[in-house]
Amino acid sequence: MFNHAPNDYACPFCLFVQGGESKYNSQHDIVYQDELVTAFVSPRWWPNNPGNVIIVPHRHYENIYDLPSDYAHCIQDIAREVAIAFKEVYKCDGVSTRQHNEPAGGQDVWHYHLHVFPRYEGDNLYQSFPLLEFVPLEKRIVYAERLREYFSLKSVKQV
Repeated sequence: MFNHAPNDYACPFCLFVQGGESKYNSQHDIVYQDELVTAFVSPRWWPNNPGNVIIVPHRHYENIYDLPSDYAHCIQDIAREVAIAFKEVYKCDGVSTRQHNEPAGGQDVWHYHLHVFPRYEGDNLYQSFPLLEFVPLEKRIVYAERLREYFSLKSVKQV
């Protein structure tokens, strides 16, 4: 119902959570993973909000209409943990989440995903656009390592 992926869609998030890598994502981006979801530092950043995280379910659900409530609950729980980590690790002023469905809603990857952004006073997140170039791993890994360290010290349950 309400799906837009072409029949031959090769889902990049399914590949990623199964251990694959691409020119955009590395397994080194992962900051949290359990039996249902993976959270990772996004390769696409906004100018004033580096180190944002994407949370995806391991099973393929295209959008919020398909997402079972047990996955939705788990994703929200991890979004909360990421938000708290941002406050501690990034010293940000606030946190925003975004989730898009269907082309008119701005969805561009046909696998449900939730964005979690660190926010700073005057960052203009909603008036800005993502950087044109994807962020190289050497810049992302600094953020991923800091978040992984936070989660390991806080004993957040992981696989």
